[in-house]
Amino acid sequence: MNMIKKVLPAIALTLSTQTALAMSEHPMWVGQVILDQLEIRDADEGRVMAWELDAWYGGDLNKLYFASEGERLMAPEEDEEDPATEGAETRLAWSRALSPNWDWQLGVRRDWQPDDPNRDWGSIGLQGLAPYWFEVNTHLFVGEDGLSNLRLEAEYELMFTQKLVLVPSLEANLYGKEDDELGVGKGLADIEAGLRLRYEIRREIAPYIGVNWEKQYGDTADFTRNAGGKTEEGSVVAGIRLWF
Repeated sequence: MNMIKKVLPAIALTLSTQTALAMSEHPMWVGQVILDQLEIRDADEGRVMAWELDAWYGGDLNKLYFASEGERLMAPEEDEEDPATEGAETRLAWSRALSPNWDWQLGVRRDWQPDDPNRDWGSIGLQGLAPYWFEVNTHLFVGEDGLSNLRLEAEYELMFTQKLVLVPSLEANLYGKEDDELGVGKGLADIEAGLRLRYEIRREIAPYIGVNWEKQYGDTADFTRNAGGKTEEGSVVAGIRLWF
């Protein structure tokens, strides 16, 4: 009898372990699309529509990941029929969980330019939640002709109430080599910071207002000044966040 009492828990533990392994080998695959930013910015050159979208499909360990972001210049009031995309990028990656809070990614990126040549990159990245619930994204992109781009992003959600959320964000881009065709210099190229206050009507629908600030540095700023452009710009934004 004592032997049975000792064996039964061992059998139960073995069965539960095998069940867990079977579930991990055949996970339920689900997907999600997050339109984190869809906004209008009141910029000096006119109204600008900007977007950031993330989507994934997969299980707990492996996911197929897609991202898109960019800006589109909406025509000034006196010329409503001449909008143009200022620039956009898309990324496709395989994402693998390292821990419950961290994933690493391996994929490709495509830059789309209205006038200048497009660029293709290979990418490796790490994203997840740092201590104190900071959302962190770090990606290294390697392109043609020895071009490289290190991108660092951080975001934090400060909950005032269950529906009112303040979101500060920061992004920095560094390049390992000068790219004359795109007007990008070696070293720190630009920093973008934002502060957005959103109201979650539902978790899936959240309009927001805020401010956005962009500044270029080093040789990148010199390229922009020589082309007659501005190296620093702030704007008021209004938009909506959606996910499903």
